[in-house]
Amino acid sequence: MASSLPETSFIVCLLLILLVPLTCAGLGLVNVGLGRSRSAAHAMTASLCVLAVASIAFIACGVAWEGIAGRPDHAFILGGKPWGWIAAEHFFVRGFAFDLSPASLILLLQMFSVSIASLIPLSSGAERWRLGAVCASTALLAGCTYPLFAHWVWGGGWLAQLGANYGLGQGFVDTGGTACIQVVGGLTALSITWILGPRRGKYSSDGVQAAIPGHNIVLVMLGCILAWLGWICLNSAGAILFAHASGADTVKVAISTTLSAAAAGLTAAAVTRSRFGRPDASLTANGWIAGLVASSAGAAMLRPASGFLIGVIAGGLVPFAVDLFELRLGVDDPGGAVSVHAVAGIWGVLAVGILSVGDATSSSGQWLAQLAGVATLLGFVLPLTYGLNWLLNIFYPQRVDGEGERQGLDLYELGAGAYPEFVVHSDEFIQR
Repeated sequence: MASSLPETSFIVCLLLILLVPLTCAGLGLVNVGLGRSRSAAHAMTASLCVLAVASIAFIACGVAWEGIAGRPDHAFILGGKPWGWIAAEHFFVRGFAFDLSPASLILLLQMFSVSIASLIPLSSGAERWRLGAVCASTALLAGCTYPLFAHWVWGGGWLAQLGANYGLGQGFVDTGGTACIQVVGGLTALSITWILGPRRGKYSSDGVQAAIPGHNIVLVMLGCILAWLGWICLNSAGAILFAHASGADTVKVAISTTLSAAAAGLTAAAVTRSRFGRPDASLTANGWIAGLVASSAGAAMLRPASGFLIGVIAGGLVPFAVDLFELRLGVDDPGGAVSVHAVAGIWGVLAVGILSVGDATSSSGQWLAQLAGVATLLGFVLPLTYGLNWLLNIFYPQRVDGEGERQGLDLYELGAGAYPEFVVHSDEFIQR
């Protein structure tokens, strides 16, 4: 992290960070629209609760584990070189100066980033995840899982040190948070779906899948637009703070981010048209988000053409990944969060090693650094987040009972529906 920022870059960065919550609004609307109407109010209430719990947990203890590059951390010595594994900060951000320095800007961006990561599992646990359990699981993600991995990447930890200590390119690169935000959130979503199990009526006794469409695709599309705007700001702010880009570089970042989302959305539409005879609106929306997800890791260093290619592959992956998880693996993921954030995110991380450009980047070395990051996500973060949620489920069952699913979470947990003047369809309308 640079000790100071040019005044213009500082102003641009601050404004960008203040617009990052648009991503939260977009993901919240996508989650609501892809679920059924009888749980819509619950989904939006859960989104607000997640944002609140994530912010509090991260400021209370998450910052102490993550830290900021250049500040004190705990390290182990291997091969005569120090490898940082956890920060050595105080709880409740004691010791931080709120003086609009780069450190304070990173702190603000991280508070918003952990909120984005915490919203992702809501999509996978939709219509069967208790509100209290949502809050407890969010506290574990924001206070433990996210800051630990983020320290290794953004806080000067061992993944970031792979370049200096082991000669692997620039070390693990993730300027916009594809790994730290999206894949961590996506793997947590996978853990939640495994623990909760499928929704009532999703699979018949002989394993045949039932179609449970979302209730409002208009909300989903509006969420895609808001997420796009917030993502441009997230990637641009990350480029300035973690890749030392200038304010002028945000133009290239915005173009690359947009091209990636556009290419992914169009590719998903083309793939679904080829397979089903018509473009699928929800999968097209998921493709758009997948392009945003995949763009983040290398947004600061990739040319626009590379962003376009990343989006094409991300958009093509999503429809097949959704089928793989739902049809073959029995993973009921209503919003496609695992496919969009974990699968497309892993591709985005690996793409940095394949397509990145820059004088300091060694092609083969960078590829190995990115591969090490993916191995850490799958080999450590996934078991950690599953284990924490498994333990939580023992002491505080996370799934609502059968009556709650039948009624819908709006009536069962909130006592009122999102659309009181309209009849909410029951399970009799689900094709079995």
